[in-house]
Amino acid sequence: MGVLVLDFGGQYKELIAGTVRNLSVYSEIKPGNMPVDEIKRLKPIGIILTGGPNSVYLRDAPKCDAGLFELGIPVLGICYGMQLMCHILGGEVAPGGAGEYGRVKITPSGPSELLGDGQFDALMSHRDIVTRLPEGFNITAVTDNCIAACENNIKKLYGVQFHPETKHTNGGREIIARFLYDICGAAVDYKIDNYIESQVANIKQAVGDRKVLLALSGGVDSSVCAALLSRAVPGQLTCIFVDHGCMRLNEGDQVEHIFAERELNFIRVNAQARFLSRLRGVREPELKRKIIGEEFIRVFEEEARKLGNIKLLAQGTIYPDIVESGGEYGAVIKSHHNVGGLPDNLDFEGLIEPLSGLFKDEVRVLGKKLGLPSKLVNRQPFPGPGLAIRIIGRVTKRKLDILRQADAILREELDGMRNKPSQYFAVLTDTRTVGIKGDNRTYEPVIAIRAVSTDDFMTCEYTPLSHKILARVSSRITSEILSVSRVVYDISSKPPALIEWE
Repeated sequence: MGVLVLDFGGQYKELIAGTVRNLSVYSEIKPGNMPVDEIKRLKPIGIILTGGPNSVYLRDAPKCDAGLFELGIPVLGICYGMQLMCHILGGEVAPGGAGEYGRVKITPSGPSELLGDGQFDALMSHRDIVTRLPEGFNITAVTDNCIAACENNIKKLYGVQFHPETKHTNGGREIIARFLYDICGAAVDYKIDNYIESQVANIKQAVGDRKVLLALSGGVDSSVCAALLSRAVPGQLTCIFVDHGCMRLNEGDQVEHIFAERELNFIRVNAQARFLSRLRGVREPELKRKIIGEEFIRVFEEEARKLGNIKLLAQGTIYPDIVESGGEYGAVIKSHHNVGGLPDNLDFEGLIEPLSGLFKDEVRVLGKKLGLPSKLVNRQPFPGPGLAIRIIGRVTKRKLDILRQADAILREELDGMRNKPSQYFAVLTDTRTVGIKGDNRTYEPVIAIRAVSTDDFMTCEYTPLSHKILARVSSRITSEILSVSRVVYDISSKPPALIEWE
């Protein structure tokens, strides 16, 4: 195989694997405690240890098999991975006070096979620090507060406290490339076509001659999933589109128009009243997601019984959905309706998720390879729970109508931009402010505008829209929607903020 990524609960683990694959080297993610005998059987050319939310010196902290450091296989430890490697090999890790979060200046402090020359900014996200290195290791970079990188060239063991896999680290991709090509001797031989071939084979094996029900939202992920399933098991797929009443303006009709004309068994279920009834009075975002996730499943179960008791459910789940919903070691950031929102008592025998190892940019490439039109493949993401998680607090039909109007105005203004953001939308906040319309006092909710630029949707930068565009959007929203008197612009990046507000 190529590179083995051992997971300790870091939210960027698939971003690491994705970066490796984007450098045309095959990668696989396995649990961090994978036995060394299994590692030997896979014969990786290199091993990467991910970050994680734990402290390595605690008794129940996730650990790796110490024997992997004696295999002669190059190892790169990232954040928690560096701390774990140093801890296991006799170094010392301790709490580091306030910690370091966000972009930090990294200063090289010695010869390095891994790092480039000169200072650079890198993403840090840690509180613990390595206070003493194991024997045979040298410090290769520092910050004002910690050892930022270390190496044992003889044993080919490398550690970085920062995250080279993110866009926030200048030259991070080049650092991983040096590990792959110069240190591991990797060949440039992995292509997305390999993923298509392997997943088609996996789907055929899992499905056999049975029927499959696909939860189709009309978004990029579920559409690509439909194309992949159609290739693997033609004639065995039924696509169910559930209109839960929280779609954008006219979106239900648009989805039906797009997919009713394709060679798919497409069924639209109008369940607006049902979902709004379940959401009545609910304010907490995690509960919203779980209610929507469960209700989706109940609708699919009902439709499956109508169609002859179909027992296989397919979803367009991608990796950011999974990592943000938590894992064996990871923290739950937000439960996605198709992951953390799924009920325990599923009336399905199997769940098919052929995109669950990919990021959004890889899904788009896959969609093009499968022949989907660019208009569909390049469509910006829209969360499964829809506008329900873009309304802060309780969800009502009136709030949905207000937000639909505001979101439509924003998209009309930004859709025609030459270099438009990766994602942009409106949020109806739970904050009310005083305004004036005509000569009358108003006291209504604030609309927030969000626009971000990103490749992987695991990190992002806010898009610096011009004041001219923002003024036009604000003027239209406050003029065309009677109950809105104030518009604000969110300039937070991810991390620390998420793309969605809830």
